[in-house]
Amino acid sequence: YYKLIERELLKTLKCITGTRNQIRSPCRFFSKHCRGFAPQNISGYESPSLYKELPEHFNFASDVLDKWSQMEKNGERASSIPALWWVGDQGNEVRWGFEELGFLSRKAANVLSDACGLKKGDRVIVMLPRIPEWWSITVGCIRTGIIYIPATTQLTANDIFYRLQASKAKCIITNDTLAPAVDSVVSKCQFLKIRLMVSEGRRDGWLDFKELLKAAPGDHDPVKTKSQEAMTIYFTSGTTGYPKMVEHSHSSFGIGMTSTGRFWLDLNPSDILWGLSDPGWVKFVYGSFFSPWIQGACVFTYSMLQFEATTVLNCLSRFPITSFCGTPTVYRMLVQHDLTSYKFKSLKHCLSGGEPLNPEVMEKWKSKTGMDIYEGYGQTETVLILSVCKGMKIKPGAMGKVSPSYDVIDENANILPPGEEGDIAIRIKPTRPFCLFSHYVDEPEKTAASERGDFYITGDRGIMDEDGYFWFVGRADDIILSSGYRIGPFEVENALMEHPAVAEAAVVSSPDPIRGEVVKAFVILSPDFASPDPEKLTKELQEHVKKVTAPYKYPRKVEFVQQLPKTISGKIRRKDLRNKEWGRT
Repeated sequence: YYKLIERELLKTLKCITGTRNQIRSPCRFFSKHCRGFAPQNISGYESPSLYKELPEHFNFASDVLDKWSQMEKNGERASSIPALWWVGDQGNEVRWGFEELGFLSRKAANVLSDACGLKKGDRVIVMLPRIPEWWSITVGCIRTGIIYIPATTQLTANDIFYRLQASKAKCIITNDTLAPAVDSVVSKCQFLKIRLMVSEGRRDGWLDFKELLKAAPGDHDPVKTKSQEAMTIYFTSGTTGYPKMVEHSHSSFGIGMTSTGRFWLDLNPSDILWGLSDPGWVKFVYGSFFSPWIQGACVFTYSMLQFEATTVLNCLSRFPITSFCGTPTVYRMLVQHDLTSYKFKSLKHCLSGGEPLNPEVMEKWKSKTGMDIYEGYGQTETVLILSVCKGMKIKPGAMGKVSPSYDVIDENANILPPGEEGDIAIRIKPTRPFCLFSHYVDEPEKTAASERGDFYITGDRGIMDEDGYFWFVGRADDIILSSGYRIGPFEVENALMEHPAVAEAAVVSSPDPIRGEVVKAFVILSPDFASPDPEKLTKELQEHVKKVTAPYKYPRKVEFVQQLPKTISGKIRRKDLRNKEWGRT
């Protein structure tokens, strides 16, 4: 079936027509070489390698968003469904159609190019929470060819200083809350020339974005950008060493996320998607920017400074959200509540990404809501490369299937057969997929180190089964070697999570004089569970794991903790736990 899909897509790549009576996506306008598709459910998605030719020039703002704006103006897309639907924590709302988004983003582009004096190729750090200005400014950057660098609002002054210096950004855009942190390091930032603040107030040394926006003209001629010119730079979460700068082109996200929106998210212009992610991380543009807007869907967001499960559940009940995407941590927190007391009248599609999802969480969610959770896997360096789409069989614990460009390989870059553990890798020779990152900025040695033979190495270990589903084993540096056994932390964590006393768990290696290293589990107990006897509970958890998975994988050491170290994006920093165990700094 997949080969049939690929063959048909290859045959019709330059001349595709819709097969359903639906609004056609403006991704059809990319170019005659790389046209998109009307949304439809099938059990798979097109391979990035199918896009053999790219248009010489491409700009997401003018080639996609402006086309939706024109269709909205012509009555070909319902204006009753906004492009962006923002709800503040006080209940205030902002709804922009594609026309208004276009108008405001053109004004933002004029602020950047005229008032700020920025030009194509300049780098700008955008450090804003989920407020409407994030979208208008980011689209404004794309219109002008300015390279935008998203940053989370959770950064410290030292984090900001590192990013300003490493990126050589000429401008930083933030709010009044974070402006003092920027000011504390600005004297040491020789590349920074402009500070732009999005706030109701004013601050010395800062330009006022809202005042400048009012005065800016609403007309703007988009800068012509080449498909493979730099569009954005993302800093990795920095689980090892200083964060690397990952550069993506205009086409890698702007075209490369077509399959994400069409197949995994399964969106059409009548859908309303709420993606729970921080604007500083790449998952945010999966669920709140490129993917939904390629399909003409509505991006919904609620202004939460901190995650609150009851707020999320109330929003899913109150608003007509049709699709919801969150991390496994989000779902783990949601299933702790009585979901049967909420009515999700419009919700029909639930998705998870960012890290592997525990099967028991999937089962709890489905038992209480009646809905499956569809997993997706990607990296800062890639677009979505593994997923479970509607129409595919869901195998709890599996990350899904991949397109023909991706393989599991061994240390010698040999493709492995099903059932054997190896590195998840992407073929980059003879042709590098356009939707892969361009390089690590200013670090050619790290770019080279990410390649092995004809492949880009993701750094994740996995196994592909006979049906083509991939199963996550762990990060390459997270694998535990104990008494000759190779143990992936995720499968042990899954086993622990099945015990009712466990709310969250992280597994790492710990030194052992006999076995070299053994499995150690750091466990957060469920809120409603309290054990007066930790030693007894430890033995209970150990016996539980022995029954659930292979006995040699059980945690010989267990430590109960109140919290786990995590990256700013919410991923468990196993390296920190491992270093603690091994006495490293």
